[in-house]
Amino acid sequence: MKARQSTKIRELAEVLKSAGFVTLDEQAKALGLSRSTAWTIRKASHKASGLSASIINRMLAAPELPPLARTKILEYVEEKAAGLYGGSRSQRRKFAARLSIENLPVCAEAESTLVPKHNGITGANG
Repeated sequence: MKARQSTKIRELAEVLKSAGFVTLDEQAKALGLSRSTAWTIRKASHKASGLSASIINRMLAAPELPPLARTKILEYVEEKAAGLYGGSRSQRRKFAARLSIENLPVCAEAESTLVPKHNGITGANG
C-alpha cells in the first residue's frame, strides 16, 4: 500500500515538472507549501500515513496550482478516502472530514467522482 501511495505522490511531482515548475522553489510556490514540505512531496518520502488533510487543503487553495496537479491531488484524496492506502474506516472518515472539499465520498468502497466546488475549496462558512 505504501508503494502505491508513494507512486501517486511521485506522479504529482512529475505533473508539476511537466507544467514548467522545475525548481524546488517553483514547486513549493505552485503547491502553496514550504520548501521542506515540497521536498518531501518531490521525493515521495512522506510519513507512512501519507499527505495530511491540512497539506491537501493548502495545496488545493494555492492560486498557481496547475489544473492537472489539482486532478492528481483529487485522485489521491479519493483513493485515500476509499482505503486504497490503508487506514481504518474511522481514520478514513476523520481524514475526509478534515478536507475542505465538497461532495467527497466518505469511506466509499467503490469508485466515485469528486465534484469540487469553487476550485475544490469550500468557503469559510462551509
